Order: sequence, then C-alpha cells, then structure tokens
Amino acid sequence: MNQLIAVTILTKNSQKYLPACLGALQAFKEVIILDNGSTDDTVKIAAAFANTKIVNSPFIGFGPLKNLAAQHAISPWILSIDSDEVLSEELAREILQLDLSNPLLVYSFLRHNYYGTKLIKACGWDNDYVLRLYHKSTTRFTDLPVHEYIQTDGLITQRLNGTLNHYSFDNISQLLHKMDHYTTLFAKENRFRKASSPARSFFKWSFSFFRNYMLQRGFLYGYEGLAIAFSNANGTFYKYMKLHEENQHLSISLIVTTYNWKEALAAVLKSAFNQSELPKEIIVADDGSRDDTRMLIEELAKISPVPLLHSWQEDRGFRAAESRNRAMALATGEYLVIIDGDMVLHPDFLKSHRQAAKKGWFIQGKRVLLNPKTTSAVIAGTKQHIHPLSKGIKNRLNAISSGFLAGIFHQEQKNLKGIRSCNMGFWQQDVLHINGFNEDFVGWGREDSEFAVRLHNSGLKRRNLKFGGVAYHLFHNEFSRKSLPENDLILNTSINEKIVFCPNGINKHLPASS
Repeated sequence: MNQLIAVTILTKNSQKYLPACLGALQAFKEVIILDNGSTDDTVKIAAAFANTKIVNSPFIGFGPLKNLAAQHAISPWILSIDSDEVLSEELAREILQLDLSNPLLVYSFLRHNYYGTKLIKACGWDNDYVLRLYHKSTTRFTDLPVHEYIQTDGLITQRLNGTLNHYSFDNISQLLHKMDHYTTLFAKENRFRKASSPARSFFKWSFSFFRNYMLQRGFLYGYEGLAIAFSNANGTFYKYMKLHEENQHLSISLIVTTYNWKEALAAVLKSAFNQSELPKEIIVADDGSRDDTRMLIEELAKISPVPLLHSWQEDRGFRAAESRNRAMALATGEYLVIIDGDMVLHPDFLKSHRQAAKKGWFIQGKRVLLNPKTTSAVIAGTKQHIHPLSKGIKNRLNAISSGFLAGIFHQEQKNLKGIRSCNMGFWQQDVLHINGFNEDFVGWGREDSEFAVRLHNSGLKRRNLKFGGVAYHLFHNEFSRKSLPENDLILNTSINEKIVFCPNGINKHLPASS
C-alpha cells in the first residue's frame, strides 16, 4: 500500500457506480469523498468503506471543488477520479507501485468510455488519455467551473499502462441532463470572454455532428453512436446559444462628469435616458458645481428611467480623478462607462459598449466634434438628430454607428494615442485592481492616460471602438494646461516603473465592507 497517495472523488447522487469505484480503491489508505448534497444512498455507500473520509460542500465549480478535496487530503500525492470511473486492477497495482520520489511528475492513463455496457471507441471517446495523478505541492487543477485540468507548466507528464473504465451514460435522459448542466457552466465561464451568435451556434452544431458521426466513426456504433454524436452536436449548439444570451446582458453604470455647466449636463442626461439599452444607473460625478446643478439633477431624477445619483465634492480646483473615483465607488454595475458632461450620446451608445465589452480588455471610444452653432442648437433642443452628413460637425467617420462595422474594424492599440476619459468602458473589478484614478493628479490633463497605463501594466488590452459608442462633443473653450508639467511627471513614473496600483485612489471612497 502506497502511503503517499490520497484518492479524491466528487459525488452527487452517485449510488449506481460508487460501490464499484470504491471497491477498486480498497488498497489505497486515504479516499476523500467530497459530496455536493446527495439525496440518494451515496453517503451511506461511501461510509461503508473503511478508508473513506466524507466532507461536504455546495457546488462551486468542478475545478474549485477538486482543489478543495485535495486540501482535505493528508497525503501529498493526489489521484483524482470521478464517481462513475473504476480503476482496472492493472492500473491500481501500477499506481501503488510507483516510486513517487519526483514531485515534478504528473501521470496520465487511458480512459475507456462506455455508453451503458458498450465500450465506445468513436465520437472522440477513443484515445482518451487523462492527467489525474499529481503532487499537490507543485500543481493543482485550474479553477474553471467546467473543463478543468491539471496545470503542467514546468512539469513532466508520464503515461501509465493501466486503464480507467468510465461509465459515462446509461440512457438519453442522462445525456440531456449532463448536456444542460455543462452547457450552462460553459456559458457562464465564457461570458464576455468569447463571442457567439445564432449563426455561429448553428455552424458549430453542423460541424460537430459531421465530425463525431462521420470523421470519428460514430456511424459504426449503432444507435449509441448516433445518440452520442447528436448529443455532442446539440451540446455545442446550446452552449454557444446560451453564451450568446449571456452576452446580451451586462449591468452598466454610466458615470457622467460635470462642473458648472448644467445646460450641457441636461442635454447629456436626456440622451442617456433615451438609450436603446438603458444602464443600470447613472451617476453624476460632480467636481464641486453650484446648487443649480444639484437642483437640475433632482428634477431630472424624477423622470429618469433608471436611478440617477449625484456624487458631489467640494470645489477645490480641477480634481477630475477624485471626482470619478467617488462616483465609481458608488457604482453597482459590473461594467463602468465614463463620459464627460459635454458628450451627448447616440441612442445606441451603451449598446455599442456592451457589444464591445470583453474580459481582459478596456474600451476607448471616439467623439464627434460639434461647432459652436450646432452645440447651441443641441443644448436648446432645436437639433435632436445628428448623422454623419450633418452640418457643423468634425470627425464625420466617428458619427457612424454600425454594430456590423464595429465588429469588423475593432483593433487593439498598444500606445496612449487617443486616450480620453470622455468615452471609456472597463470592468469594475479591473478598476478596483488598480485602485481607480490616481488622485495625485490635480489640474487638467494626463490623469486618464496614467489610468490607461496602469490598466495596461495590469495585463489588460485596449480596444478602440470604431463605428460604435458614438457621442457628440459639445463645443467649449479649452481648460488651462498649466498643471501639465507636474502631471507629466506622474504619468512618466507610471510608465517607466510599470506601476499597477496607485496608493491615492478609489479605495478610500469605498464602503468599509468592500
């Protein structure tokens, strides 16, 4: 008996194959059963074996659960198997006779997959080598909720000769149940990480069925081969359709900066009220405006289709970084879009940002410049519709709003060119990771560039949003640039020292429980 190995097994209503599974493990000293709330005889069966230890946990994803089970083990080596898998005598004997003196080794073995009692060597179920034996001081499973795997960077993988029997499904009902569960986990795991559409889902369904049934010889295995190929294809279709649906829903907090220009703010907020996809909330980041701005916001809050919040700070000069941090600290959306209080929005502005949002990225939008005459007309409400051919605008291409074109011409940009916080989108968790805007910036300029630098330094990529996120910039005189020399020093320090976290940031405005 090898005293260095603990076997870990996840269970939930696993009574059918668990006796055979545990029966094949009686030569192992330590078997950890992590149960997810079985209502059948699973726990009773497990308790009948002298070498088992039973622990409980709600379902938190397969990867996290397997790592949790390993934490309960005393032995340093972990053999992870499923409750519907049975070690062959040859494999059990081979594992127990391993030297296990090198913790950098990870062991794999061949898994035979069964539909009922029929061994299937088609539909991708053949040549199924799985990594299952590892030293927990050198590696672990990924924390993916589904399709988890043992990380092998810097390690040596070695194949064993024995086999593992996997009793995958007994009937169509089990196929459907597992398909629904796994496709939902896939969609949630890849939400806003992968793109999807009904057309893509159908294409992947078609190719999956052809590959499984024809190229991988499913047709040789009778109705079981057809059932598996069709189920695999349906699983592919539904996981991408579910992903498509998941990507349609994003809770966005719209942050609007302002300072003593209530007329422009009114036009901006009214354009936010008329979005084709409304934000979860609108938060005005006020850098110390007079009472007339507060009264405007209170009046507009009565007609706002979503909560309209007013974040105000004392007027002590231009402190846009602190003003934005205060507003973002109030945000409850998972995604934040910030604009200036002189940016009137196209009706599909937030829809474009939602379509462009992707984990691991932040979005830089464009702006359409309005001349003084057009600006006055927009503020007065006499000009409500602007299009690429309208008079009185510059940057006409920036006025084109097309989801199709935006999807084609999206691009990564690695420098600071065009960084403007008047139209940016990012994930709230990424803002908290870098501690928001750097409040060392006082006076106009560079706080948005330095913010983008730290996002880059944290590992995020930048995407320029073309043909989407259209916003119209109201004309006004430029701010004083006398603070630029000091602000450039802060920016250059973040660039040269690859700074990610700024000490003087959003954390001091967060609730104590955050």
